[in-house]
Amino acid sequence: MMKNIKNSLNLPSPINISYWWNFGSLLGIFLGIQIISGFFLSIHYCPNTLLAFSSMIHIIQNIKLGWLMHNIHMNGASLFFIFIYLHMSRGLYYHSFKLSNTWNIGITIFIISMATAFLGYVLPWGQMSFWGATVITNLISTIPYIGMNIVQWIWGGYSINNATLNRFFSFHFILPFLILMMVLMHIFFLHSMGSMNPMGLNSNLNKIPFNFYFSIKDLYGFNFILLIFIILILQYPYILSDPDNFMPSNPLITPIHIQPEWYFLFAYAILRSIPNKLGGVIALASSIMIFYTLSLFKFMKMNSSKFYFFNQLLFWFFLNLFIILTWLGSQPIEPPYMIMSQISSLSYFLFFILYLFMFNFWDSIIFIK
Repeated sequence: MMKNIKNSLNLPSPINISYWWNFGSLLGIFLGIQIISGFFLSIHYCPNTLLAFSSMIHIIQNIKLGWLMHNIHMNGASLFFIFIYLHMSRGLYYHSFKLSNTWNIGITIFIISMATAFLGYVLPWGQMSFWGATVITNLISTIPYIGMNIVQWIWGGYSINNATLNRFFSFHFILPFLILMMVLMHIFFLHSMGSMNPMGLNSNLNKIPFNFYFSIKDLYGFNFILLIFIILILQYPYILSDPDNFMPSNPLITPIHIQPEWYFLFAYAILRSIPNKLGGVIALASSIMIFYTLSLFKFMKMNSSKFYFFNQLLFWFFLNLFIILTWLGSQPIEPPYMIMSQISSLSYFLFFILYLFMFNFWDSIIFIK
């Protein structure tokens, strides 16, 4: 173990990597924060439909520093996904997807993290937790022939009940350890292939030891983010929460507008943009799975968007599109939001085609055979 740590500290790293490469280490730190804070919350949490909401109130109001653990865990999830999106954006801009094993494992970590966050969102058993779980699990019923049987198996009955909450709690507790295992694989392939850099060159030239040059840079980044995190959990702990989730779940009263946490809103907007239920589920799954396809395209000779003006425009267009979809996911299903969601969803998938086409186009001009 000590030998592996020593090898990691002495790992030759590109001399020109910037603070955009800090998000990987920040993700590892916040994964640890989520596991530790989640463990302390689980000590007093009751996975029972009659007691779950009350147990959360008990943790916040009666347990010593329970409010702090709750705020850390709740807001830590939001920061975790912010760093995931920034980490993926950097990889997209600088073509980290050419390191196919590292990229594909990273996307798998993202998918498992989404599942873990969804399961955790259900556990407080508030109004939005209950109805969010109802909507999302019902999507599985679109699978032909066996969909409804799978849904009832997940529920443990003919509707969401105590068995469902127990299962969600068990999976929410165990999945972070699966993420931890995948992170170790992610780091292993990263070390075996080497890291990308802003110039897009993956060579053994101009490299320096990771420690202390980049460990100090990681420490600076963590201190800055820690300051923001402390301000968030102490001053604005519920700014990213849904007000409906502060009410106990009631199966007889449907919220006016059901929506997931903010970090799922872009995918939720894509889901709602298609009138057909099965088509919406396919689009939802495709919006995540399409990132796997980037690692299949190895024909590009340049490894960075830094030298392609049009690809930079496409990248920033995609980033703004992601923000627009996130906003549209929080809006009601009515004009003009519906047509805006459909146009934005189409543009989302069109981006991946244009992004790869433009690189192939510029390669053919710059690198004349």
